[in-house]
Amino acid sequence: MPIITRPPDNQSYYGIFNDSFPPILDGVTLTVENYVHWLPKYAKKPCVVTPWNPVAEKAECEVIKYFSLPIQSRHPYRYGYPKLDPFIWRKLKNTDFQLLHAHCPFSSGRLAVYVKRKNGIPLIGTFHSKYRDDLKHSFKQVPWMTDIIMKRILDFFNMCDEVWIPQAQVEETVREYGYKGPLTVVENGNDYASVVKGDLMDYKKAAREELGIADDEMALLFVGQHIWEKGLDVVVETLRKLKGKVKFRMNFIGTGYAADEIASRISEYGLDRSVSMHGVISDRKSLSRYYAASDLFLFPSFYDNAPLVIREAAALGTPSVLLEGSTASEVVRDGKNGFLTKRDPEEFASLVAKLSSDRNLLKEVAVGARNTLVRSWEDVVGEVSDRYDSLIARSQRSSSLILA
Repeated sequence: MPIITRPPDNQSYYGIFNDSFPPILDGVTLTVENYVHWLPKYAKKPCVVTPWNPVAEKAECEVIKYFSLPIQSRHPYRYGYPKLDPFIWRKLKNTDFQLLHAHCPFSSGRLAVYVKRKNGIPLIGTFHSKYRDDLKHSFKQVPWMTDIIMKRILDFFNMCDEVWIPQAQVEETVREYGYKGPLTVVENGNDYASVVKGDLMDYKKAAREELGIADDEMALLFVGQHIWEKGLDVVVETLRKLKGKVKFRMNFIGTGYAADEIASRISEYGLDRSVSMHGVISDRKSLSRYYAASDLFLFPSFYDNAPLVIREAAALGTPSVLLEGSTASEVVRDGKNGFLTKRDPEEFASLVAKLSSDRNLLKEVAVGARNTLVRSWEDVVGEVSDRYDSLIARSQRSSSLILA
């Protein structure tokens, strides 16, 4: 008889599968971390399954890791190779899971499918990213690989009992990829939802003073992967056009393959005194100060589905500038809880210049963003817990009918 790995109190695990986990930081990792943090409140014990990382960080739950190697074109990400790990298959097969939730269709998602097939456990897949864009960048030298892997991604989602998307407009991308099954919208949360105590504008003013941002400076911000797919060329060219016209302070936070070239362009354009590149800020309290101190969050991306950073900025009273027609812009009403413009540095710069002289409008939209775009992770994971229970009950009923 195989030894079954059981969580404390003989309660089954809820398996959370993802290809990234701290120390790697991105929006999906943050989602997984908050699932892990809040699920125990709803009497559910999570277990994360993720590729091994040489930098070990303490986690709030059981973590099962498998063999991985670095992705050279996407540092610091790693790709898991479970086929090269002789132990992971038996480990997962013999772990007492009640439900599986995969946040990535790649190596961790395939492992989740394996456990589902072997043990008959219900599987949820969440569609977080525009995977085709990622693959096109990673396989520039062998573009034919993109279609092969996209078929595998579609196969993964077709194996899921439920497919979740973080906002309704993401359905367009999922259908474009060929998925024809039902979809469920389950929003992402925000761990900055209750950070601000008292008056929002007083809180923002204190953050500006702490970071040394003058009252007459337009404080601009970008947080996320430094990759060209996120429209960072538009941001840099916008700053170039603002030079000498608007007094501004721009903060870039994050890392990625484009970071060095961004830094080079900033120096070439003579923007070093107005622009700071901070790298990754993993301390959430420190990061919140930059959000709060900013006037605008610049996000000219067609790449993202439902970026957490937009809602994080909103929680700290910083409205975003997004692209008209982008998936991310679905939740934004222009001039009400954010701003929309075209993917053009001239128009971006014109909007920033206009808002720099209209602080009343900025304040109104900041309040609108906070009132309409912020939902706590505690609340979201409460909904997730209810959906888990519903899927498990449905799965058990189906099994009973088959046995009968």
